[in-house]
Amino acid sequence: MREALAQAAFQLFLERGFERTTVDDIVARAGVGRRSFFRYFPSKEDVVFPDHERCLAEMTEFLAAVDDSDPVGAVCDAARIVLRMYAANPEFSVQRYRLTREVPGLRTYELSVVRRYEQTLAGHLRGRFGAGGDGELRAEVIAASVVAAHNNGLRLWLRSGGAGDPEAAVDRALAMVREVWGRPAGPAPAAASDGAGVGVGAGAGLAAGACADGEVIVMVAQKGAPMWRVVQQIEDAVGKN
Repeated sequence: MREALAQAAFQLFLERGFERTTVDDIVARAGVGRRSFFRYFPSKEDVVFPDHERCLAEMTEFLAAVDDSDPVGAVCDAARIVLRMYAANPEFSVQRYRLTREVPGLRTYELSVVRRYEQTLAGHLRGRFGAGGDGELRAEVIAASVVAAHNNGLRLWLRSGGAGDPEAAVDRALAMVREVWGRPAGPAPAAASDGAGVGVGAGAGLAAGACADGEVIVMVAQKGAPMWRVVQQIEDAVGKN
């Protein structure tokens, strides 16, 4: 039923567009009632990402059982679970990628999904490095690096229309992460004092984005603000310049 609803939804999204398709349209195409839809998907946005909950659960289970002798290698291997999910259905994955590029609300939703993967990886690394001080910082930075590397390789494959082997680019990017972060931790560098660094004040997060002309935009966000909201504000600010 879950697959039938997702298939019906994507048929309609391709025919009519995401915004013009309603939940009633989806259940009518699938031949079921509204109650069946909401049993599987909390919202219309969720039907675009029907496999992420299962994938997140698989990642969590993998990390719980993995050998901790190589924590960076473990989170890189965990990221490949997401890659295999996309590669298992190239046509659907490419359609979803194109749809999310066209619908701003879906891009925002996707960021929240990606953030959940990143938090799962960071949580595992905190258990290995410690939950305070440099250990926590190292866990967060490595998790963000793994996600960025994975997504870089994955999107190269998606932009190609799903041609070729998706693992090649992802493996290359993750190998770079392992090369940099697989080394023993050294002393933290001193904070920059010449204005070239970026500080973070208590109670707020600071994000910076560069425009095409080299101008830098600095934005202050409330501590605890969801990542998708921060990115949305940056995109809005950049779009006005």
